Amino acid sequence: MISKLSIEDLNLKEKKALLRVDFNVPLNKDGTISDNTRIVESLPSIEYVLSKEGSVILMGHLGRPKNGPDPKLSLHVCAKELEKLLGKKVIFSQDCIGHQTEELAKHLKPGDILLLENLRFYPSEDNPDKDPSFAEKLAKLGDVYINDAFGSAHRKHSSTATITRFFPNKSACGFLMQKEINYFSKILSSPERPFYAIIGGAKVSSKIGVLSSLLSKVDAIFIGGGMSYTFFKAQGIDIGNSIFEPDCLTIAKEFLENCKFKKIPCHLPKDIVIANRFDNLADNKIISIHEGIPEGWEGMDMGPETTKEWKKSFENGKTFFWNGPVGVFEFPNFAIGTREIAKALSQLHATTIVGGGDSVSAINGMGLSEKFSHLSTGGGASLEFIEYGHLPGVDALSNKAKNTM
Repeated sequence: MISKLSIEDLNLKEKKALLRVDFNVPLNKDGTISDNTRIVESLPSIEYVLSKEGSVILMGHLGRPKNGPDPKLSLHVCAKELEKLLGKKVIFSQDCIGHQTEELAKHLKPGDILLLENLRFYPSEDNPDKDPSFAEKLAKLGDVYINDAFGSAHRKHSSTATITRFFPNKSACGFLMQKEINYFSKILSSPERPFYAIIGGAKVSSKIGVLSSLLSKVDAIFIGGGMSYTFFKAQGIDIGNSIFEPDCLTIAKEFLENCKFKKIPCHLPKDIVIANRFDNLADNKIISIHEGIPEGWEGMDMGPETTKEWKKSFENGKTFFWNGPVGVFEFPNFAIGTREIAKALSQLHATTIVGGGDSVSAINGMGLSEKFSHLSTGGGASLEFIEYGHLPGVDALSNKAKNTM
């Protein structure tokens, strides 16, 4: 359990709770929400504040607006979705600070919900030093502060870190934040063994920190996806036109040597599905990786022998952490390995934790979400927490004390 103030420690009666949520949801081409998981996960904290006769001021971001306000990234779409989920009106502010927003917040009654416009329409959200007053203007709107945005907790932003200075002893974790931190704390401190990590995705550079950290915690590591080709190249195996990171070849080689030194099995794919171009409909075939990938071909997915071998290894595991697809997941013809991993993990009697991103998308798409112990809402945050053991957005919250307000 974390030693930070909890939403349940706050007196919320007739108070305005400034609640940082993660509404950074994926959108379809027509601007509709393709997956509302993050909004659904925020409901327990929202409903709790309302049940305690408080009002809620929600703030969050959507996407990465480059030049100020962008209508395509307005949180208005999330307001409408939230109304459907809660079955009650959500007041939407067309700005997140300023006179109009202050007036809306001022006149909130217990039971009211106000959603502010995208925080990232202001550059000072991502870069608090650009305008230190931005966090103060946000803070003026509420009486207490609650952070329930685990997916943004690894960012030292105005709404996740700086803002807590204005709420001494009144900055708390929401229910989702507590759940996320407690799951990851448990697997880091006392996982049931064997503990296995499955790491995929494209880049070694973005995962080497967490891989190195996991090396002192797990009983075996399974590496797949685009990043595996950097490891193959580092071993002198031909990878054809496959993606790899030249700057990471030495790091990859050292990591594999470290695995041997620490006697931690590191499983890389033994057979690969290769294609003659980066396209779902490309010609493809299965090869043994030790043959090497010929020029003009590139690795797209792990092969059936690897899938079979990995699934067999998983049978004796008790704790699993999975982050990142093991193939080109966006192409259905090369998503088979990722889907097979999802299916295998869903059938185990084990603690299965998935660190956000495409792995969660695969699980949701297959209707297997109920078969996993925990699907994290934050890919980057989960990796950073495993690597460092703490997050800036959590560090900034008030410590739990015997007498809290």
